[in-house]
Amino acid sequence: MTASTEPLAPESMSDQTIKKKNKKKNKLAKLEDQREENVKQKPQETEEIELRKKDKKKRKKGKESESQASHEESADEPKRKKKKEKKEQKQEEENGEFSETQKIKQDSVQFDGEEKVVVSGKDAEEAKYAPMKSFADSKLPKNVLNCCKDFKSPSPIQAHAWPFLLNGRDFIGIAKTGSGKTLAFGVPAMMHVLDKRKRVKNKNPLCLVLSPTRELAEQIFNVMCNAGQSCDVKSVCLYGGTSKGPQISSLNSGVDIVIGTPGRLKDLMNMEVCQLKDVSFVVLDEADRMLDMGFEDDVRFILGRTCSARQMVMFSATWPAAVHRLAQEYMDPNPVKVVIGSEDLAANHDVMQIVEVLDDRSRYERLTALLKKYHESKRNRVLVFVLYKAEAGRIENMLQRSGWNVVSIHGGKAQHERTNALSLFKDGSSPLMVYSCILSFFSF
Repeated sequence: MTASTEPLAPESMSDQTIKKKNKKKNKLAKLEDQREENVKQKPQETEEIELRKKDKKKRKKGKESESQASHEESADEPKRKKKKEKKEQKQEEENGEFSETQKIKQDSVQFDGEEKVVVSGKDAEEAKYAPMKSFADSKLPKNVLNCCKDFKSPSPIQAHAWPFLLNGRDFIGIAKTGSGKTLAFGVPAMMHVLDKRKRVKNKNPLCLVLSPTRELAEQIFNVMCNAGQSCDVKSVCLYGGTSKGPQISSLNSGVDIVIGTPGRLKDLMNMEVCQLKDVSFVVLDEADRMLDMGFEDDVRFILGRTCSARQMVMFSATWPAAVHRLAQEYMDPNPVKVVIGSEDLAANHDVMQIVEVLDDRSRYERLTALLKKYHESKRNRVLVFVLYKAEAGRIENMLQRSGWNVVSIHGGKAQHERTNALSLFKDGSSPLMVYSCILSFFSF
């Protein structure tokens, strides 16, 4: 049997066509609905875009107003700062505290030639404290300025120190050795004596200069003696290693300025030979070295016996924490500080330094080779530093056996021997010196 294929019923054909038509209608209806939705969405989008634009404009206006307000505030900031600074100043003055922040605010950076000069302290920028350009600017008597006649103009530390010291301010000076510090405090000290002697009639000293070493004390004494001759200001030098008799007789005869090392001065004070109750001008020269050498307790003892109403002056090559603490304890809460160059420990840039690392056996041979190179004419002076006094004596003997004219200074020698050696070196009679570093450095 074969399967018969019957034609589709007319009803089924009509059903299919109807379904197709319905699908088309549904598609058309959907498209029309989408078009209507798109038409509705367009005005909504345009409205959103317009709102965004308005928001941007508002933000711009807000930023502009903020910038204007900040500009106005910045214009008012200096006034506000000044008011705050005045309030802080008043608070610090009432509390009587030495404020490092106040010091930094009042720093005044200047340049004297190539050297940087930093001046800080209360009212340090006033016109009356302007650095001197000549000695005549100080308006001091001629007999006082007679000690400066060999100098063309004041050194940087002198130019900045005199205006403050002559006005009675407590002063901190940071400057390298050989910068004229002795006259920087010496001339104001003499003026202090001349002014005080009009009111005080006794033999007790009025000024005190403390030095860490005998050699430096003698150096200051020589300068002060020469400077004081023309204005009749008498000085005495007190140091150990020599007889006390001449020093005691000088004190008994009456002196104006005492220059000394802490150890000998303390001994004479305990003997009640040296009275410092009238001392109203105190100088600590090379204060950093004085504390490094262990004199802090002696310094405190001595300062405690001076007049409570005193003018304090501190000179130092560096500014370590120990010296800072001493200044805070014994000086005015707002001292003036002048830094010439840098307050950090550094080598002297005026001196070329060549470092050679050698073994122990070759050191003496290298020393003699350098002496033959630089000291053959024997006109220039040569200073050889060693560490210990025994080594200083050994090098001195070895150089003498080799035919060199040499002297030495070390702690094993008596004071008159050291003084004689120093004078021979200075006048060129013996231009080669061996010096023990443990004795500590001094300037020639």
